[in-house]
Amino acid sequence: MEKREFDLITMGEVMLRLSPPRHARITDSSVFEKHAGGAELNVAAGVAQMGLRSAVLTKIPRSSVSAFLRNRIRFMDVSDDFLLFDDDPDSRLGIYYYEGGAYPRKPSVVYDRQNSSVTSLQFEEIPESIFTAARMFHTTGITLALNPHLREVTIAAMRRFRDSGTKISFDVNYRANLWGEDEARETIKKILPLVDVLFVSEETSRRMFQKTGSMEEIMRSYAEEFGVKIVASTRRTVHSPRVHDFTSIVYDANEDCFHTEEPYMNIDVIDRIGSGDAFVAGTLFGLLKYADAEKAMQFGNAISSFKDTVPGDLLSTSYDEIASIIKAHRSTGPVSEMNR
Repeated sequence: MEKREFDLITMGEVMLRLSPPRHARITDSSVFEKHAGGAELNVAAGVAQMGLRSAVLTKIPRSSVSAFLRNRIRFMDVSDDFLLFDDDPDSRLGIYYYEGGAYPRKPSVVYDRQNSSVTSLQFEEIPESIFTAARMFHTTGITLALNPHLREVTIAAMRRFRDSGTKISFDVNYRANLWGEDEARETIKKILPLVDVLFVSEETSRRMFQKTGSMEEIMRSYAEEFGVKIVASTRRTVHSPRVHDFTSIVYDANEDCFHTEEPYMNIDVIDRIGSGDAFVAGTLFGLLKYADAEKAMQFGNAISSFKDTVPGDLLSTSYDEIASIIKAHRSTGPVSEMNR
């Protein structure tokens, strides 16, 4: 592929997250900490933190709160070249409230995102230049689920990117509170032939896609049925809201090879939100930087595990830090306790 301005462009809703401090309850707290978030922004930010060039395509109201989001996008080294503004007097920003958990209380999320500005995005608003601007385009099932109009726009964009020679990455990211399994399954099966890199959980494969067999057989089936080149699935063991183990399995259809590794054990979870997107970011970084599925798996696992320890949705790290974590994880000898 010819050299392009961006390594990755993502498309989806950018949201404001409000959280009670220090694991307080939403019902009790009079103070909320604000963060920027949204699955596709989280992925763009993770790739940018690792040193590649990324941008996000979205639409937000023109307001002081949106200025906060724009500043956060820029701070994360993500380009705002394709950030569109909604000047409608009734425009609104998607918001969600997140309450952290502590055993036996589970974390919880409350959404307030109905009819947010991104759902009014018109295909004609998308700059023509975007379709030849990146090596890879990424979006998720969340964006497809927000409303039927945005679904049509997103699928049309996927086709235009694909026609321009851009690789397509898609995270199923099924959310039962946004759409039903039947609607999601029929919609996503239609767009899977466009997809080069697929992220899908074992639960979603078995329940929503109604697949059976071993996980390896299920992952291989996406390549055989739809022509997907890379299939990635996470494996998380939750001991409590604050203690997790994490690894993944990545299937490379070209080599007919599965890649996995020993889990990151007893992760000290500060904030789980965004860790799945961090896995996507790390995996895409490995594929874009090295074209290597095994390295993609290693970076995905390390970055996702690291994100669990960082407050907020967005990753805050660097290539050198993640590389040192991978080295320590793969070491068979003693490792240092502190960076100093």
